[in-house]
Amino acid sequence: MISELQQLEKDALAELAGAATEEQILAVKTKYLGRKGLLTGVLRNIALVPDAEKPIFGKRCNEVKEVLNGKIDSALCLQSTRKKEDILLKEKIDVTLPGRGVFCGRIHPIIQVRREICSIFASFGFSVVEGPEVELDYYNFEALNIPQDHPARDMQDTFYIEEDVVLRTHTSPVQIRTMEKMKPPVRILSPGRVYRPDSDISHTPMFHQVEGLLVDRGVTLGDLKGILTAFLRKVFGEKTILRFRPSFFPFTEPSAEVDIRCVMCSGRGCRVCKQSGWLEILGSGMVDPAVFRNVGYDPEIYTGFAFGLGVERIAMLKYGISDIRLFFENDIRFVRQF
Repeated sequence: MISELQQLEKDALAELAGAATEEQILAVKTKYLGRKGLLTGVLRNIALVPDAEKPIFGKRCNEVKEVLNGKIDSALCLQSTRKKEDILLKEKIDVTLPGRGVFCGRIHPIIQVRREICSIFASFGFSVVEGPEVELDYYNFEALNIPQDHPARDMQDTFYIEEDVVLRTHTSPVQIRTMEKMKPPVRILSPGRVYRPDSDISHTPMFHQVEGLLVDRGVTLGDLKGILTAFLRKVFGEKTILRFRPSFFPFTEPSAEVDIRCVMCSGRGCRVCKQSGWLEILGSGMVDPAVFRNVGYDPEIYTGFAFGLGVERIAMLKYGISDIRLFFENDIRFVRQF
């Protein structure tokens, strides 16, 4: 039995020496020292050992068990140390490598252009006023001379929340609310988000507008033309050529669209300007007397003008962007260009 015990120790140490992983070491431990292991099986046969040899056999069994436990613990400790060293080697920092730069955020081009527009009109004496995006039908339409049966409503498809509550289709309601609260003179700019159910390369369901209003005694169409000419030349350059052409808006009379010479082809004709040489920039006109009466202004005493422009439209022309959807795709590579 002693010889059998010695052979078991020899085999166990040989297998332990060949174990290269923690799983293999634990397998050796289970094979020899487990509850159903080989050493345990030998101990169960102690009854077969002569009484005189039992103390020596028992002592030898304990020695073998202690030797195997010590060797196994040492092997497991060595495996743990190697594993930690491998992790440290993989996670070490090479301090000789160049540092990784931290990219600063950029202001979105829409916000940049809106700030530029507001800054220019602030230099003309306009104050910025904001209003609700969820608006009453009265302020969005009726007070602006667009009653329920007015054909101009077809020009502005609308998101209705309730029968008389809408997502505003323009920022003109801010002008009505402002005129209700203050007497002339009025010189305001109303930037903000507006909503219409359009979606293609030049329209989105949500977009940004900036509208302006000036009301005082003796305001003329010449004042409107002068301010808009100065504004557009500050945005697109002093050599910008522009034209005013008759148009229709229910809340202004007379009304005019303002075009600039195409910034892409310099008026020669291209795909952007549809070969016309001109680009539509904004709508404008003298405030209709009916609008003044709705807010309690006397149209015999006061006159004024209003205008409105799309911020995305200005940004696309200013930066040469062909698809409006790029503004809303949240691609940081796009934003970093501005």
